[in-house]
Amino acid sequence: MRSSKINFTNAHGEILAGRLDLPANQDPHNFAIFAHCFTCTKDFSAVRNVSRALASQGFGVLRFDFTGLGDSDGDFADTNFSSNVDDLISAADFLAKEYKAPSLLVGHSLGGAAAIFAGGKIDTIKAVATIGAPSNPVHVQKQLGSQLSVIKDKGQANVKLAGRDFTFKKQFIDNLEENSCVEAARNLHEALLILHSPQDATVSIKNAEEIYHAAHHPKSFVTLDGSEHLLIDKENAAYVGKIIAGWAARYIPQPVQETIKTTFQVVASLDEEDGFTTLLKLGNHHMKADEPVRVGGNDYGPTPYELLAGSLSACTAMTIQMYTKRKKWVIENVEVHTSYSKTHAQDCVACEDNPSAKIDTFHREIKITSDLDEKQLNRLLQIADKCPVHKTLHSETQVITTLR
Repeated sequence: MRSSKINFTNAHGEILAGRLDLPANQDPHNFAIFAHCFTCTKDFSAVRNVSRALASQGFGVLRFDFTGLGDSDGDFADTNFSSNVDDLISAADFLAKEYKAPSLLVGHSLGGAAAIFAGGKIDTIKAVATIGAPSNPVHVQKQLGSQLSVIKDKGQANVKLAGRDFTFKKQFIDNLEENSCVEAARNLHEALLILHSPQDATVSIKNAEEIYHAAHHPKSFVTLDGSEHLLIDKENAAYVGKIIAGWAARYIPQPVQETIKTTFQVVASLDEEDGFTTLLKLGNHHMKADEPVRVGGNDYGPTPYELLAGSLSACTAMTIQMYTKRKKWVIENVEVHTSYSKTHAQDCVACEDNPSAKIDTFHREIKITSDLDEKQLNRLLQIADKCPVHKTLHSETQVITTLR
């Protein structure tokens, strides 16, 4: 995954801080926005881990701090639920202008309720996913405890949440009471996925039921059995991200992978606008090759020499395992570490004056996990040099080229 810091302006001219998570080896097929939980930030573990899981499935994900939180400008005391919804709309405008308009909204807890509201206001959104969302924003009032009455009587009060002090004004409470998530769900015509844990002690699963019954089809529910509300566990968060990505594929158009055909074993295809990012068909398998960013590539795939070194490593590992199976020896695992470079030949004289004396060199280290004795291990080192790719690299080869 690639991640970079970004900033954009909200409806009131305040700078909001975010991060844009992108797939490691391709351009995003779609963009998503993540709305974090109540008083959380973009860097909260659940937000970060779900976003990374979505990025691994080809999404570009914008996660940002709502006004007055994290690294974003503004005073939290002047914000409310409606301002969170407005921030999501500003985030969508930013993506549309600088990258590509978002098609997916994801929200956690109160952020899930905000995503339902914003989903009906952003034209490009085709799907909304909520995680542990309350069926009504007013649900967060219980987190204010005894200070709720102080806020209503005196207009504002300081409340300690998650070890931090927050100032809440009466307008925040009034705004919560004015917005019904159930009503927003009734007015939402985009696809909706509701994820909720039956063990959620903060927002009971009854909330998911109320949202589900209010929403139109297409709507889906996935139980997060065993998860807690904040989704701290990394594996649970990654699971949520992959579930959302798989579900969204049914409702969000994704470009069809261009297929390249050949009667040869391998074909490579490179368009002018793609720099060095090259499509490969290796037998029945598709992948990409590329060059590092430092030489003008996008680093979306291995370099040609890394592919060559990979062939040597894979062939070596296969050959060793094949030999041990035939000999009925048992090795639990074999690792073949290979690097390619051009180095001077060992017998080179005056190397510095003769650059052509450099030869192609593969440095290979083999790690074998087994109970084999030293004699057997030495035999496997000999077998490694007999792998077909190793022999090919040592033999005289020819490349016959014709115009197709």
